[in-house]
Amino acid sequence: MRKFWIVAALTFAVDQLSKYGVLYGLDLLNRGERDVFPPFLNFRMQWNRGINFGLFQGHTDLARWLLIALALGISGWVIWWMRREAGNRMALISGGLLVGGALGNVIDRIFQKEKAVADFLNMSCCGIENPFSFNVADIAIFAGALGLVLFSGGADKPVKPTRSKR
Repeated sequence: MRKFWIVAALTFAVDQLSKYGVLYGLDLLNRGERDVFPPFLNFRMQWNRGINFGLFQGHTDLARWLLIALALGISGWVIWWMRREAGNRMALISGGLLVGGALGNVIDRIFQKEKAVADFLNMSCCGIENPFSFNVADIAIFAGALGLVLFSGGADKPVKPTRSKR
């Protein structure tokens, strides 16, 4: 479980530091956008009151608290689940990514003035302009969930050979 907690803490820290650096260090709050590697990567400020890609946007306090409760509930369930996966290094890393990212977005919903998640990464390509932004926590949540699907359930545990009956 130690690996899980380290990954969760590092993910949370990188998410919060990146948000602080971009929003305040690069003044994205006032500038709105900044080209980084156009057209592929730009910083575009968006406040997300829903989940990824603005789905389930809720502009009420009830919606915000429901999303906070959902993220905390899922995080608690993943922590409980990781106790069963204690010997599975990849599952622990994946779970840490998911929980660290989820808690990073919860902190935004609670403490940001806008009571929403700060999204700022925008990627477009080939003449198609992506209208959505995301953040480091979103990347970690996606990678963690995918990793749990791929690596949980004993992927790192030794397989016992079976004897065939003739």
